[in-house]
Amino acid sequence: KISRGGWAKLLRGKEQTFEGKISSLKHFKEDVREMAAGQECGVGLEGFEAFEPGDVMETYRLEREEI
Repeated sequence: KISRGGWAKLLRGKEQTFEGKISSLKHFKEDVREMAAGQECGVGLEGFEAFEPGDVMETYRLEREEI
């Protein structure tokens, strides 16, 4: 699943082109908080718009664990 406010790395070939927050997430024209795997959605990255065909996006979530 992917969540708005989560983090993403954008890879172009073997190079990392971007790492930062997911600023928007849309399913068709509706803003959503998260999307399950296997469904289409639009992803906006904070401060990045130069997507190209073949780019690969890895998403992750940072969590704080209290000891």
